[in-house]
Amino acid sequence: MLLLSKADIEKFYTLEDCINAVGDAFRLFSEGKVQVPLRTQIKKHNDQDTFLCMPAFCEEYDASCVKVLNIDAKTGVVDTVMDGSYVTQLRTGAASGVAFKYLAKQNCRKGALIGTGGQAATQLETMLIVRDLEEVQVSDLDYDRAVEFAEKMSQKLAKYGTKITAAKNGNEAVTDADLVISVTPSKQPVYDAEKIKPGATVSGVGSYQPDMEETPVELVEKADKIYFDSKDAVLAEAGDILIPLDKKMITDADFTGDIGEVIGEKVVGRENDDEIIFFKTVGIAAQDLTTAKSIHDKAVEQGFGTYWND
Repeated sequence: MLLLSKADIEKFYTLEDCINAVGDAFRLFSEGKVQVPLRTQIKKHNDQDTFLCMPAFCEEYDASCVKVLNIDAKTGVVDTVMDGSYVTQLRTGAASGVAFKYLAKQNCRKGALIGTGGQAATQLETMLIVRDLEEVQVSDLDYDRAVEFAEKMSQKLAKYGTKITAAKNGNEAVTDADLVISVTPSKQPVYDAEKIKPGATVSGVGSYQPDMEETPVELVEKADKIYFDSKDAVLAEAGDILIPLDKKMITDADFTGDIGEVIGEKVVGRENDDEIIFFKTVGIAAQDLTTAKSIHDKAVEQGFGTYWND
């Protein structure tokens, strides 16, 4: 059995690798080639801490997984155990990357990132990979934390040549932004819908419970197109969509489709540079599967990790 730590994975696996893997995940999922039961959630009594179980199986990929495990699809023998937190960071960032790759207009100048928690670093880098941005403004409820994050990421991502600065609030960050990512557990909107300009592509990442609402309902209502990683998964748990649905500000008729259907050319993507596009992701186990499998394969090919033999 191969053991891979975060430090191991960082030596040979890139976020760009992951964007390619997650693109496969969305395409295969939309083609019905990945078995992905809705994830099991177990909440603690504080109603905040959540335990998640996300299994998946794909015969075409010859692999199955349960979040942190890459399990041999033929024998059930565990091939690899890897750092699940880092896999989650990679594949969650890559989801926004895939959405921007296929849905954002080509000429983008400014990005905005709201939230500087554990998922923020890959969310920021994914914008820089798929579009050549001049600047990204970062905001957080704690301005000092936003400043610290921006300074750290300016050094870490210097190779992209993008100016990364802290904004005083979400509205300042999203003003004139072509790409917007929110990755917070907020139960109220983190910016005003009127600040989102025509042509912007917005990725809502943080809302994964019915009472979470980081995206303003007015933005969802005025979006020209709405896409999902998985419509079923989003409608099972994401307040960003459930709340405007409940308020009858949107209906099923407003949903354009899953991003995998765009990749497979079964659903139309962006049609002009003025459309406001909203992509909602809650994460599906297909992403974990293709990411874990691609990490495993590259580790074996290049000789990384530690083998544990009984």
